Amino acid sequence: MNIFQHVSDIGDLSKALDEAFEIKADRYKYQALGKNKTAMLIFFNNSLRTRLSTQKAALNLGMNVIVLDVNQGAWKLETERGVIMESDKSEHLLEAIPVMGCYCDIIGVRSFARFESRKDDYEEKILQQFIQYSGRPVFFMESATVHPLQAFADLITIEEYKNKNHIEPNPLFGGQPVERTPNRRPKVVLSWAPHPKALPQAVPNSFAEWMNAADVDFVVTHPEGYELDPQFVGNARVEYDQMRAFKGADFIYGKNWSCPGVTRPEDYGKVLGDYHDYADWTISDRQMAVTNHAFFMHCLPVRRNMIVTDDVIEAPTSIVIPEAANREISATVVLKRMLEGLK
Repeated sequence: MNIFQHVSDIGDLSKALDEAFEIKADRYKYQALGKNKTAMLIFFNNSLRTRLSTQKAALNLGMNVIVLDVNQGAWKLETERGVIMESDKSEHLLEAIPVMGCYCDIIGVRSFARFESRKDDYEEKILQQFIQYSGRPVFFMESATVHPLQAFADLITIEEYKNKNHIEPNPLFGGQPVERTPNRRPKVVLSWAPHPKALPQAVPNSFAEWMNAADVDFVVTHPEGYELDPQFVGNARVEYDQMRAFKGADFIYGKNWSCPGVTRPEDYGKVLGDYHDYADWTISDRQMAVTNHAFFMHCLPVRRNMIVTDDVIEAPTSIVIPEAANREISATVVLKRMLEGLK
């Protein structure tokens, strides 16, 4: 595997899941594979889970790791061609990228949407320059439009929990055990929820893409105007009535995203109206009551009592921490496959 961006890059999903659970049972099984190999992790934006989990995954495989925070530990980078570099940006990405490639074997890049141009964001200009000029395999640690490491971890988590029927309460929060009816083909709902800032579509895009490829009944619910790009929605059922979407669900994935600008490009990256007007979209006991004791998921960080109430995220059926832990597993599988593809 030379590029990891979309679900199609991982190949057969059942084989990828088998590999994930093999690695989860023995995280250091392939430690010799990365000996004398170096992963360079480049962050244009802040990170907690992605940085820690990917660094841990590389170490699991015996790799050396270089972490570069571009905005703190490097020259300010110009990304556009044709610019007269008379501002505070001292180095061009077109020189920086091949230099980075000299010092490593595999490159991971994290760069968020800028919301300046839908066309530029959806063309993934920065990540594509790394693919073109680094001379190294490149994996996306979240980009303007996708977050495949998160979506792969989400799928691993769903596969782990879909057959669970007895759920013990979280010892941090107490409560009573939950008995639920597992479904072999679970109903998975991606639900928009309010947020005070404009957030990218990367997580919902990738989650939708991966769920469409998985053996699940997949539904997307959001207010009108927040329609995701059709290339990611795929065959998912889109439901504008959140309560109807939640009915009988086995997994609820809460996430905010700004307007994708599908029907109105001029609204791309905007929060439509006042987010307080969408308070009833906050995921609470009211919505969860119509589900099949659904598991609650979120990529984190999460704004409590905006995206989800305290009661829901603290319930026994909240699996946000196991979901985050599986980020290490998804990253290990991806890096392992990239290492196997090196000449």
